[in-house]
This record gives sequence, C-alpha cells and structure tokens, in this order.
Amino acid sequence: MSRLPWGKLGLFAGGVLFGTAGIKILGSQDAKKCYTNATAAVLRAKDSVMETVTTVRENCDDILSDAREINAERIAADTEAVIADAAEAADGSAETAEE
Repeated sequence: MSRLPWGKLGLFAGGVLFGTAGIKILGSQDAKKCYTNATAAVLRAKDSVMETVTTVRENCDDILSDAREINAERIAADTEAVIADAAEAADGSAETAEE
C-alpha cells in the first residue's frame, strides 16, 4: 500500500490558495489605484528629469557657441599678428636692399 505524501500535497494546496488570493489582491480596485498613483508619480519624475536635461543641453550649447567664438577671435588675432610680422620683415628687407 502506498502512502500519499500529505505534507507535499498540503504545501501544494497552500501554494495554490496563496497564489489565488494573491491574484485577487493584486487585481483589486485598491491595488489598481495604487498602481495608477505610482505610475503617475513616475511620469511626473520623468517630466522633471527631462526639463533638467533640456536646461543642461541648452547651457552646453551656449558654452560651445561661446568657446567657438573665442577660438575664432584668437585665430583672427594670430593671423593679424603673422601678417603684421611679415609686413615688418618685408619693410626691413626693402630698407636693407636700398642701402
């Protein structure tokens, strides 16, 4: 005569009962309200983060634009200095050739 494993059957029955009750609890109106409120909070947080990201991105664009302008001014000043040096050198060699 075989003996039924009552302990294992009891655990199985308890698991089924607990699972069924859990599904009922998770599917209840109160649980749905909780999920809805949590989702709304996550969406508000996302909007806040996206506003911050947009502000940072705009500031980075301003910084990049200013940096490019500074470099363009520096290149123009260096070019003018090279031209002035070349003009002085040309004037100096012309005076030496005349003498």
